[in-house]
Amino acid sequence: MQVRRAQGCELQLADGRSLIDAISSWWVTLHGHGEPAIAAAIACQAQELEQVIFANFSHAPAEELATRLSQLTGLERLFFSDNGSTAVEVALKMAWQWWRNQDGGADGGNPGVERRQLIAFSGAYHGDTFGAMAVGDRSLFTAAYEPLLFNVSRGAWPHTWWGDGDVEAKEAQALADLEQALATPTAAVILEPLIQGASGLRMVRPAFLRAVAARVSAAGALLIADEVMTGFGRTGALFACQKAGIQPDLMALSKGLTGGFLPMGVTMASERIYQGFISDRPTDTFFHGHSFTANPLGCAAALASLDLLEQTPERFQQFEGRHRPLLEHLSQHPGVHHPRCMGTVAAFEVDAGEASYLNPIGLQIQRHCMEQGVYLRPLGNVVYLLPPLSISDQQLERCYGAITSAITALV
Repeated sequence: MQVRRAQGCELQLADGRSLIDAISSWWVTLHGHGEPAIAAAIACQAQELEQVIFANFSHAPAEELATRLSQLTGLERLFFSDNGSTAVEVALKMAWQWWRNQDGGADGGNPGVERRQLIAFSGAYHGDTFGAMAVGDRSLFTAAYEPLLFNVSRGAWPHTWWGDGDVEAKEAQALADLEQALATPTAAVILEPLIQGASGLRMVRPAFLRAVAARVSAAGALLIADEVMTGFGRTGALFACQKAGIQPDLMALSKGLTGGFLPMGVTMASERIYQGFISDRPTDTFFHGHSFTANPLGCAAALASLDLLEQTPERFQQFEGRHRPLLEHLSQHPGVHHPRCMGTVAAFEVDAGEASYLNPIGLQIQRHCMEQGVYLRPLGNVVYLLPPLSISDQQLERCYGAITSAITALV
């Protein structure tokens, strides 16, 4: 299908049909398609400075964006890249090299002990470049590259849903397993705070993440938060780490960073991490770069998007209250299981055979909903809504109506 135009929450197809974009075009379109304030900021910036090498030079949009993101995240330093996967790659490389820069990789508190372990969580997805694939959950999508992926230890992800009465026991076991893994000298632990995206919008409680962060800190390891999907209001707070009450050492940002207008990645880092690369030794330098690092157009879009978020915080802070009654009604259907909701994200599982990304029920639901004028992209038997902030109540109700119709017809 060819998309001719997009405005707000709607995609206008070349054949004249209109679809509500209920998944923000793969979670990037934050405010809505064609948001005038962001479009105007890009147009203005394009007439002044569209691109310049970000070595030897700097520019005002990048400096302002760096300052604002630092203030908002509590992380003093940042590194620009191109997308979410590369933002994660940068974080992994920084964490690994930071330890190598500490007297050849030795733990400062335990001289001679090298930290060579990385820990990620079951079900994780962090991108499709090699480092990001390695820390992501191994699957059909990574199988071809298995010989090239480095080893990673795995922690359990005790995801929960409405009415889950076993969550505390699952969390206790997951934390015990994590403590055991951390007994091995660990360089870093990486996680998607509060919501794992691609594995099926699997949510954990803030208390669990606080317990994870406490154990990572006690073990002396670094904590990496992949906020590529969860950042910029998606969980009901500006950043999921803030909602959970944790402060990572490194944070990866992308997707909604520019409001979905342009690709851009950012890796935030603490001052402590930054200082670990400042020395007279060339080998301590962080040798990583991208041609479009700190692209002025992307920076201008990001600044305009931040303006909108700060001017209207209620749009993401109150979004969960819009989802809940509609999801509660839908969850009464006998084919709907494990409903969950956080911020702008609502999800559930369909009782239709194997719980798998390849379950054909997803494509069937997608086709049915498109006939109703709603674009979804279920993850197998997991159906979710992650719409732009600008979606109206009427449009949101249409989305739930289309889903209800699909579940009734197919399950």
